[in-house]
Amino acid sequence: MTRCAQIVSTGRFVPEREVTNDELRRRFDPVVPGVVDTFEAASNIGTRRWAPQDWATSDVALPAARQALEKAGLQPEDVDLIILGTDSPDYITPATSVVLQHKLGAVNAGTFDVGCACASFPTGLAIGSGIIATNPSIQTVLVVGVYLMHKLADPLDPLIFFYGDGAGAAVLRPSSRPGFVASAFRADGAYHRHWGIYSGGTAEPASEASVREGRTRVRMLERFPPEINHEGWPRLVRRLASEGGFSIDEIDLAIFTQVRRPSIELVMEDLGLPMERTHTIMEKWGYTGSACVGMALDDAVDEGKVRPGDLLVLVGSGVGYNQAAVAFRMGAIRP
Repeated sequence: MTRCAQIVSTGRFVPEREVTNDELRRRFDPVVPGVVDTFEAASNIGTRRWAPQDWATSDVALPAARQALEKAGLQPEDVDLIILGTDSPDYITPATSVVLQHKLGAVNAGTFDVGCACASFPTGLAIGSGIIATNPSIQTVLVVGVYLMHKLADPLDPLIFFYGDGAGAAVLRPSSRPGFVASAFRADGAYHRHWGIYSGGTAEPASEASVREGRTRVRMLERFPPEINHEGWPRLVRRLASEGGFSIDEIDLAIFTQVRRPSIELVMEDLGLPMERTHTIMEKWGYTGSACVGMALDDAVDEGKVRPGDLLVLVGSGVGYNQAAVAFRMGAIRP
């Protein structure tokens, strides 16, 4: 029997604490007048949620993982593999996925992290689908994307405007029916010095000086050209269509990294798809990075925008830069 991975359930976690744009205006307007208004107009981000300061990234991932398993009617002991994507990990090492495995009680699961920033969730789905297709012993793969970047940012850096905390999850199971269709990836490491955390690894171990000078915090050193997403996302979707044997107009729902709604509007126009065939969450939860594609998928499921038989495309774009896209034919999925 042909084994094809299907997404059987999704989940998400959004922290309780809301940090509004007005709160950030009070923080930044005396120092950088109008910066919050500028970011709001460019992104359509209206607010964001932050997890408690004593939480780690694995704590944010845990409720989303539990919810996805509950929707699938599964227990933590049923999980064979956990794939966790983030660029705000608990530690440099060990992997955050193994911490989540312990907190979840998934005692039978192996784990690994995917570290390609906001491209991590579709990458994790593609990897998990390949493992299911080729390894009969793997029955349940839990994929989690999670983001706690506000905790790694300088509170006085205006770019903290973008960072919302959260997690999205999906459960993959094998089926003889269509599920996973295709995946596509692209990257350009020439941009690796544009945005990141540049002290704390082997290139520059953390030191008193690097902490004092802010290099252990996330920061942007140079803006990414908008063409990276405006041209890169449609290119990936068209590659998916070519390799997956479908036409662009067959796509029922396309979800992209949730950082700027105007970028999504441009890309949907390029693809010739109406905005009704996408879904956005940045307006209510901010930019949730590695988590945003999974969170948007779960929110779309809750709103009834994902139906059995739909062709779903997920596209993630992260610093480095990395980009990844995956296409699925959806089976029955529980809201």
